[in-house]
Amino acid sequence: MFSHVTVGCTDLSRAAAFYDAVLAPLGLIRRPVTPDGGPDAACWIVPGQTLPRFYVYIPLDGEPASAGNGSMVAFCAPSPQAVHAAHEAALRHGGRDDGAPGPRPRYGQGYYGAYLRDPDGNKIHVVHRGDIPPP
Repeated sequence: MFSHVTVGCTDLSRAAAFYDAVLAPLGLIRRPVTPDGGPDAACWIVPGQTLPRFYVYIPLDGEPASAGNGSMVAFCAPSPQAVHAAHEAALRHGGRDDGAPGPRPRYGQGYYGAYLRDPDGNKIHVVHRGDIPPP
């Protein structure tokens, strides 16, 4: 359904290190970004897939990055253990806890997630969807 999701950052090196650590337990890898005349960026994908992509950019307009009110990016985790690993990596790399890892039964039986904020305040959710059979 999605081509890509983008969040802004104020320090691309810091953001890339944060997302490298958080997304590795989820099986995502960083891919090279071909310069296109836009701002510097970092990008992650599922190995062997070209889409969807997750990008972190310095804002094109030159204004400071800011987190959207009500916006959130949710990443699928292969297991509850991966949710914990990603959450712990986030805290070690400048992220903030916004909801500790644990079951979220109001969202479905087997739904297990954690909420956090990246170093720029963007809201991130890491979730294992045990309520939905894998494809």
